[in-house]
Amino acid sequence: MILVTGGTGMVGSHLLYFLLKKNERVRAIHRKNSDIHAVKKVFALYTSEVDPLFNKIEWIEANITEIPALSVAFENITKVYHCAAFINFDPSKYKVLKKANVEGTANVVNLCLANKIEKLCYVSSVATLGNGLYNQSITEETPWNPDEKNSVYAITKYGAEMEVWRGTQEGLDAVIVNPGIILGTSPDGGGSGVIVSIVASGIPFYPSGAMGIVDVQDVALLMIRLMDSETKNEQFILVGENITYKELFSKLAPLLGKKPPTKKLSKSIMFFLSGMDWLSNKLFGTKRRLIKATVQSMFTASFYDASKIKKEFGFQFTPTGETLKKIAKETRNTSN
Repeated sequence: MILVTGGTGMVGSHLLYFLLKKNERVRAIHRKNSDIHAVKKVFALYTSEVDPLFNKIEWIEANITEIPALSVAFENITKVYHCAAFINFDPSKYKVLKKANVEGTANVVNLCLANKIEKLCYVSSVATLGNGLYNQSITEETPWNPDEKNSVYAITKYGAEMEVWRGTQEGLDAVIVNPGIILGTSPDGGGSGVIVSIVASGIPFYPSGAMGIVDVQDVALLMIRLMDSETKNEQFILVGENITYKELFSKLAPLLGKKPPTKKLSKSIMFFLSGMDWLSNKLFGTKRRLIKATVQSMFTASFYDASKIKKEFGFQFTPTGETLKKIAKETRNTSN
């Protein structure tokens, strides 16, 4: 039987669908307040036979930070896909991030070892990779630099990777995937929602940065192929295309019936607003909405080389245009 952590999340929900289509026996853990039935929203993107597939999932209420319930979830499991994570860039959330991402992953790794799990697949992020020198593309070999202004999220995801590598030293077979910005539908309405809402608002501004993007379907399919292969104790960048914010917004805007942005955002103004956001949080307890690390990423051009995974499986990533058409269609269907 296969165990999926983070089954109600974006990657986990799509992964569940493709595992079930392979007739795999699947168990998924969910937290107490998560809505498992929201996963049907993702299944409906692929099939009209939603309930028959969904009902094959064995759901167990557990949290990766709570060992007793998590231990029960590991009974009779042979492979584990660890998709659960806490995503936040607010420095004040560091302890929560560390507990979920680092300690939670340590728990998963320890239980994999204790239960002699055949193989683990961990979903990390390109945020754990270093910066390319002299405009070079970032590869799996680009070293993490602790002296960089890394976000608290990146720091804890890197710590989680160290737990997985520690597990491999103790006899666990594992693979790590490092996706870029994942585009697709999420059960909770998140996922590409932020980007879509920005473009759908019709604002004429765009930041000057660039990033690597990937279709969530590609991420799920590649995870399964890695787990079904003989490949072990390696990591892979999953990026379909490196693209600027301006290009991405300009491609998506017409699909949503909006005009492409034409004005470049001012970096200095955005950092000023981020400072005001921080001050408001300290003085009045308002929620942080413009974290400094987020602003920094908006104006950073990072380019990733995914040739390793392409060579390993001869995989062709979904073209960005196709991904954006799907997102736009789903957005229209939701709003109607």
